[in-house]
Amino acid sequence: MIAENQTTISNAPLYWLALGTFAVGAEGFMIAGILPSIAADLAVSVSVAGQLVAAFAFAYAISSPILTALSGSLNRRRLLIMAMFAFALANLLAWSASGYWSLMGARILLAFAAGVYVPGANALAGALVAPERRGSALAIVNGGLTVAIALGVPLGTFVANTFGWRMTFVGLALIAAGATVGLSLGLPANIGAGLPTANLRERISVARQPAVLLALLGTTLWAMGGYTVYTYLALFIQEVTTIQAAHVGVILFTWGASAAIGVALGGMGNDKLGFRSVILPALVSMIAAFLTLSASAHLISKTFAMAPVLLAVIVWGIAAWAFYPAQQARLIAIAGVKVAPIALSLNASFMYLGFSLGAGAGSLTLAYSHVSNLGLVATVFVAASLLLTMRTTRPLAPASGSTTRPAAISPALSTKKAAY
Repeated sequence: MIAENQTTISNAPLYWLALGTFAVGAEGFMIAGILPSIAADLAVSVSVAGQLVAAFAFAYAISSPILTALSGSLNRRRLLIMAMFAFALANLLAWSASGYWSLMGARILLAFAAGVYVPGANALAGALVAPERRGSALAIVNGGLTVAIALGVPLGTFVANTFGWRMTFVGLALIAAGATVGLSLGLPANIGAGLPTANLRERISVARQPAVLLALLGTTLWAMGGYTVYTYLALFIQEVTTIQAAHVGVILFTWGASAAIGVALGGMGNDKLGFRSVILPALVSMIAAFLTLSASAHLISKTFAMAPVLLAVIVWGIAAWAFYPAQQARLIAIAGVKVAPIALSLNASFMYLGFSLGAGAGSLTLAYSHVSNLGLVATVFVAASLLLTMRTTRPLAPASGSTTRPAAISPALSTKKAAY
């Protein structure tokens, strides 16, 4: 029945799924812009407040594959709706948090709900449409995350500066509630029936492949570098430049817009040149951007630091998110199309693990050094990812007389019946 109706289903359900991924993405990224406000209101240091980011990311990384596997026997549609409803409630808990630890608890609950929702949304996106439309369907659903990076973060910063940081959680609760209603009304009643879910043993089996594990380690190191700086970017900008809290959102918007461009460029570059030709330049560009940030902090006065800092933020945003689709294609090429959904799910978990470790590394940098050194610490992690990638990938030499390039493999090639 589903197969027969796939060609007639409109994109409306996909947009409801995308609204949910937008809420999750905005929640995960926006806190960087409001961290100084949270720290001041809860009477903790910014480095301590940064653990709110680390806790969310770590809880997501660990819980997502476990909860997804354990809930495999449940109805996919109902589970997705319940996850988004729980996400809305957890945002209300964050809004009403009386102190640091109650906010920490709400953030962990948010991570649990998000870790169930995101892989489920991607799986249902593939089940909603015919195979030839699967790539477009996944692009729509994951487009919610891209829009969240570009718009959700600066909007959250604006709301926090205008109405207080707690209202950002109210706004996200309303968005999540809207997504819950949309999913309830818009998803076909029988969607996802019979959709397989990989168990923990299958996930571990894929992750234990040496080539896959090394690639996942590269993802973690890349994410550590990015979040070492990103978590405390608002503080960095206020300390290093003449821009103050009310206008930090402009810089975050610039980073988000650059990230959206980077995702598009990374996908196109992978299709035309292969993943290695995208990943290596992206990592090199990130290193240059992070070194520029720290050099600007150490060598240039606040009055003149804005131009190089802004340039570095743009390069960083483009390069960091050009890396991601190419790294996904790399993992599919290593693991194989049959287990592609498992590999991509693991990649997301290792990315969030890197976010958590990066936020922790940034916190330690603030505690024992200075905000100006965040870029130097980030450089170490990204350089390690670069060296690891160079050692574990090799350019494919074309056959004699041939000009063919390494084939790019799209996540859209994963079959409908593949476990996720």
